[in-house]
Amino acid sequence: MQQVHGCAGCGVDFLASPRGDVHIDGAGETMFGRENCGHPEPRADQPVEIAAASSIDAGLVGDQTDSTVTYQRRAVRKQHFDAGLYPDGSGVGSSACCATQAARTKSPQDERSVHPKYLALLITGLWACGPAGPVQPPQPAQFPPREEVAVNVDALLDGLSIRDKIAQLVVPWIAGTYAAFDDDAFKRMQEWIDSLHIGGVLVSVGSPLDVAAKLNRLQERSSLPLLVASDLEAGTAIRLNGGTPFPPNMGVGATGSDSDAYELGRITALEGRAVGIHLAFAPVADVNNNPANPIINVRSFGEDPAAVGRLVAAEVRGLQENGMLSGAKHFPGHGDTGIDSHISLPVSTANWPRLDSTEMVPFRSAIAAGVASIMSAHIALPSLDGGQLRPGTVVPNVLTGLLRDSLGFKGLVVTDALNMGGVTNAYGSEAAVRAFLAGADLLLQPADPKVAINSMAGAVARGEISEARLNRSVRRVLELKRRIGLFEHRTVLLDSVPAMVGRAEFQAEAREMATRSIVMVKDVGGTVHSLKRARPPLALITYGDDDNRSLGNTMAGELRGRGYAVSVFKLWPASGPASYDSATAVIARSEVTIFAAADKPVALRGSVGIPDAMIELVSTTALARQSILVSLGNPYLISAIPEVGSYVIGWRANSVTEQAIARALAGETAITGRLPISIPPAYRRGWGVQRRVR
Repeated sequence: MQQVHGCAGCGVDFLASPRGDVHIDGAGETMFGRENCGHPEPRADQPVEIAAASSIDAGLVGDQTDSTVTYQRRAVRKQHFDAGLYPDGSGVGSSACCATQAARTKSPQDERSVHPKYLALLITGLWACGPAGPVQPPQPAQFPPREEVAVNVDALLDGLSIRDKIAQLVVPWIAGTYAAFDDDAFKRMQEWIDSLHIGGVLVSVGSPLDVAAKLNRLQERSSLPLLVASDLEAGTAIRLNGGTPFPPNMGVGATGSDSDAYELGRITALEGRAVGIHLAFAPVADVNNNPANPIINVRSFGEDPAAVGRLVAAEVRGLQENGMLSGAKHFPGHGDTGIDSHISLPVSTANWPRLDSTEMVPFRSAIAAGVASIMSAHIALPSLDGGQLRPGTVVPNVLTGLLRDSLGFKGLVVTDALNMGGVTNAYGSEAAVRAFLAGADLLLQPADPKVAINSMAGAVARGEISEARLNRSVRRVLELKRRIGLFEHRTVLLDSVPAMVGRAEFQAEAREMATRSIVMVKDVGGTVHSLKRARPPLALITYGDDDNRSLGNTMAGELRGRGYAVSVFKLWPASGPASYDSATAVIARSEVTIFAAADKPVALRGSVGIPDAMIELVSTTALARQSILVSLGNPYLISAIPEVGSYVIGWRANSVTEQAIARALAGETAITGRLPISIPPAYRRGWGVQRRVR
């Protein structure tokens, strides 16, 4: 067991009990068929030190609430001046440098008579005119705990109209991709701010600089600062092109390390705040105890409630001790469902004892760790709702009775997206009102923000929603904005983004975590072990979604760099018989075949798994020649292909994981991961064939 001690503003200490382990390696240990009947031994944790985490300034930002001042400050930065010395933007420009040059001719007596204030400006000018030195990336320690600005939330609340109070709770979705300021889509976003006075946005995929520039512009237009949220599950790379790519939560679960979960949260916070994001809808606190779940899968830390709860709490601390609000999801648990709630309404048959002992455990851990918000799930729980089949998002017994009253949660309750089939199919434009009446605060991603505001305003006018109830939710939102410093600083410095997002040290941590996450489920016949001693010709057959055209490229390159001859053939969902025949021909020319399958949960697809044609190809090949199946996603693939003798799980299809897999197959790195889930019918949680490097 690991003991984790966390406190706000400090690191996490780990006290690990020394434990033994059984490792397999070398030609002399050829009992490769017996791992199926062995017993998994707990792995000894490597000591990991985490530096004390200082609370960063909100977003590494400068106060730019006035658009004119903003543009003046950008001009100042081009002159290499500290914009902070010129709060009104005056007195800077090309003449400043000349004035500094003239000042250099002053006599010593003149220098001594300079007032300290002007001397400070003189020094700044000398620095600006000098050659530019290397820019050092900002470190968390450079942003000490700030003094909170005195903001009278009650006065702000009293000054808002009913419609403006409602608008503070509405958070529409926006794309993160580049858009000109006069683009129609961007104009629509600005109208939401100028006319509707929305309280925040949910930003999606884009480059870090595009996201930051877009958010800056929107913040400058808003009368009150916007609360910016994003689905930053398992790091920023899911939304920021160039963000640090970590293993998914289940890969972190395979390491069994609280420190890895904390680091995941810490780096996510630093990268997200650098581009102007304040609330990460992470971690996923669902317990994935249904292998057929089409939408959770690797997004969960695993199937054991206590282990999931421990890792959830560690990530919450990593996020919030480094400046990012955390939002655990999907309450009261989406792990044991068989339907994607983006499409329709899943139904959970769990009764209260089962929910209390399983699904509630990680959410209790998140609340104990101080999580700022919790997101609802669009799933029906008839056992808690008098037998009715309604999404939990609109059920008072779930959001108020269970979350608020039973679990004692005092933070922000957020709906899952209100345009998802699991709620809109039944309630349409009234979904926002029903969710609010059930106990939600923040109304996420309505299909039309104006319609949602109008519906809420109508409910207030009819007396369905009291102003006191409305004020409670708005106060929570405003308090969070105050807590993270948005009334002090709301925009970010674009120059700081490349110095923080995707930094080399973060990438190195992600590579090490990916290496620790790899699980070897089986190696009957020793195919994986033999690759270290020999360099046989390899066929690499990949299968992935159409949008992952680079799948397998990094793995092939890494193996070739280590002396392997690798022939690659790529298969896709649209591949037909001719493509599979070509793959068979490539396989016939090689001694060992590696199948790399990138199957993952995808919203609106409705299922997980690889197609029958791919299953048949893997099965037929495994019966005829040496084969290795590598899952770069869904860990349950082996259940459908038991003929495969060697099965390795890498958890995610990205360059970091492919590099880690290649190094593990080549025998350069140890394989130490253990299953955080059971894989029916043969492999229980905690299983993993261990291999050390000699």
